[in-house]
Amino acid sequence: MVILLKLKAYLFIGLFCLSGLGVMAQVAPASSRMGDIRAEWLDRASFSGAGERPSGRNVLWYKQSAKVWEEALPIGNGRLGGMVFGGVADERIQLNESTLWDGYALDPNNPESLETLPEVRRLLFADKNNEAVKLAEQTMMGRPRGVKPYQSLAELWFDTRHLSADAYTRSLDLATGVVTVRYKHNGIWYTRESFASAELNAIIVRFTASGGGKISNSFTLRRQQDAETTPHPTDAASLLLKGRLPVKDSDGNARGLRFAAQVKAVVSGGHTRFHDHVLSVEGADTLTLYIAGATNYPGLEHVYDGGLDFPGIPEDTCAAIISNATRQSYEAVKAAHIREHQRYYSRVELELGAQDGKNWHLATDELLEEARTTGQPDPLLVETFFQYGRYLLIASSRPGTMPANLQGLWAWQMNPPWNADYHTNINLQMNYWPAEITNLSEMHLPLVDLMASLVKPGQRTAKVLYGADGWVVHHLTDAWGFTAPADGPQGIWPMGAAWLAQHPWEHYCYTLDTAFLRQRAYPLMKGAAAFILDFLVEAPSGTPVAGKLVTSPSYSPENAFILPNGEHSVFTYGATMDFEIIHDLLTNCVAATKILNIDKDFRNTCLKTLSRLAPIRISETTGRVMEWVEDYDEVEPHHRHTSHLFALHPGNQISVTGTPELAAAAKKTLIARGDDGTGWGLAWKINMWNRLHDADHAFKLLGVLLCEKTLPNLFDNHPPFQIDGNFGATAAIAEMLVQSHVPLKGTRFEVHLLPSLPTALIQGSVKGLRARGGFVIDLTWEDGILQDARIVAEKGGRLTLRLGDRTANFKTKGGEILQLDSHLKRKRT
Repeated sequence: MVILLKLKAYLFIGLFCLSGLGVMAQVAPASSRMGDIRAEWLDRASFSGAGERPSGRNVLWYKQSAKVWEEALPIGNGRLGGMVFGGVADERIQLNESTLWDGYALDPNNPESLETLPEVRRLLFADKNNEAVKLAEQTMMGRPRGVKPYQSLAELWFDTRHLSADAYTRSLDLATGVVTVRYKHNGIWYTRESFASAELNAIIVRFTASGGGKISNSFTLRRQQDAETTPHPTDAASLLLKGRLPVKDSDGNARGLRFAAQVKAVVSGGHTRFHDHVLSVEGADTLTLYIAGATNYPGLEHVYDGGLDFPGIPEDTCAAIISNATRQSYEAVKAAHIREHQRYYSRVELELGAQDGKNWHLATDELLEEARTTGQPDPLLVETFFQYGRYLLIASSRPGTMPANLQGLWAWQMNPPWNADYHTNINLQMNYWPAEITNLSEMHLPLVDLMASLVKPGQRTAKVLYGADGWVVHHLTDAWGFTAPADGPQGIWPMGAAWLAQHPWEHYCYTLDTAFLRQRAYPLMKGAAAFILDFLVEAPSGTPVAGKLVTSPSYSPENAFILPNGEHSVFTYGATMDFEIIHDLLTNCVAATKILNIDKDFRNTCLKTLSRLAPIRISETTGRVMEWVEDYDEVEPHHRHTSHLFALHPGNQISVTGTPELAAAAKKTLIARGDDGTGWGLAWKINMWNRLHDADHAFKLLGVLLCEKTLPNLFDNHPPFQIDGNFGATAAIAEMLVQSHVPLKGTRFEVHLLPSLPTALIQGSVKGLRARGGFVIDLTWEDGILQDARIVAEKGGRLTLRLGDRTANFKTKGGEILQLDSHLKRKRT
């Protein structure tokens, strides 16, 4: 992504001043010392450094509270998210609600675009690239030229009288989705448990102590702007924060979303009281907080239905959520949350390190430091990082919720980096790379919902800007259906819908859900293809691919090249990535029409277009895959995007076994790009090295990602934080063990076991990974050699397995289980 700002990743800016906490009169709370916006958020408590690893295999844990946001631990249920700092004297839980987006639905399309498009194309074909850039920027950009940000909902602040912790452990158990803070103060053990219940749509925080009457805290809700906090008007034990985003349209009408957050305290023993906007609890035996958040966002399918204001009162929604949540005991709510979370999380088990290994008792930040010192991540860290990515997807993308954005669900600013929007030139797609292979297929569906919501505005953009049918998205979108070019000329990249259309097809390939293909996937794919078929033009004589179909204008995200006259430019025609995305889309459309036995004429049009599409070309000078239609030199040879290798990953047009010449050129391309990069850029390269079956090079880059681009709470660091690197790396670790992208005859795929197993991970086991064709796979290996495999054929059909150079074919029935040995032979039962 274009780096629009520089942000010190570890600096958490204190923005609020919490006052009036009577219980802390003897020492000013840290929160009242935040006038200096350069200061880090600090817990006043001192820590002894003593702490014990919690039970559980995959846990993030620490021996001190978080000092900055990038050390806090995330919880989420797809709608409501929290970042738990784990403070002793001073605690903060930063809250997000997935629909709290600034802005509103509008028509940003510039009708001048269609008039000037032929001239832009003429200039590009005449090698007048920068003249084309100037004209396109004047006439094709969206109005406005960008989107408004996703925003933080609120922050819950509370403090205690505890200024020291003799023993302290802060942890997130990935298997339960519960953050636990446990510490000892003056001989009393205090415990706090926090989790986000999907069933109740609430965050619950439980306080207990080893002695009676020991829990005394003061609470308030804060937001940087546009909100106020008061005692709840109808609930004497609740705080209420509510507000409205100050958005107005060109006529001066208020269009901003309304929002609210409520916190209710339920105590046994002790009592509660209010002082101004502060809720205090004194002398309780136990305390449970129920936290709700809501907006009046109408849902993706109703963005254009609301007129000037949407119905719904967020504070009423919060009250209903909390009323429902408090009807059950805490024990019942927690047990239900764990059951529901494990319904998804427990589908995959990965074991790469022994529990008695030398680093087993290292805290997570210590494991990271050990990796930085040795340059080699411990297998346990790799295992936990993999499961953390799955945890984050479960927490930030669930059926019926918004899809995961650039920061998933968690953003503390009013204006996060890149607006925490949906960047469609790789970042949004990367978020969902692990969904199918790591057995979280349901978490893929919010992306499909977003795509469906973009069809209507995308159709208008296609017609107004290009005179084309179908639907189009450029390099970003938001919660309000923005589909026009944004930011600058780099935004005139009309390939977003075509790339996104890969995802519903992938969902079908893994699930073989024909009803989904017919009702949801294929209409989205066909609509994206219809735009492409209208957008393509024939390259004129005198060009390198004369007579072939090319895209124009075109752009290779987000790279620039050097023209023969020495000028730099970003605009051209026929960037290689375009051909690769189009090849992927049209090929998948052809396959879908055969499966569904429909649209023969459309199928033939796709096939004819594929035969005329400009090919992937190899540079005669460098032997690398060419990024543009001309063999230009790059402005940044080590650019973070490796767009022209889309056909290697996430596409499948390039493979080691199917196209060895292109695979060799792709390898040279990756070597030239280098082994450094942004967090998400490294994750992409790891996936590509996996596809080349260069396991140790892939693991080397995973080490760089963990050692140099991973924050203390294991969030990916662009920098700053972007969640796509987490998701991309999780998918990459899975593809070290199972790959199923190489197409065979018909609509089948080869399933390759341990295709890219690094020597650093020579022993281990995995259960529950998925392969295309509806197969679920368990593997065990020792000394880098497969010991046994268990494969469930959910739908049945032909299965081709590969292990190294060995292949085996099986005919399977629906529900059949194959038990195979190290030679891919059936085991005797």
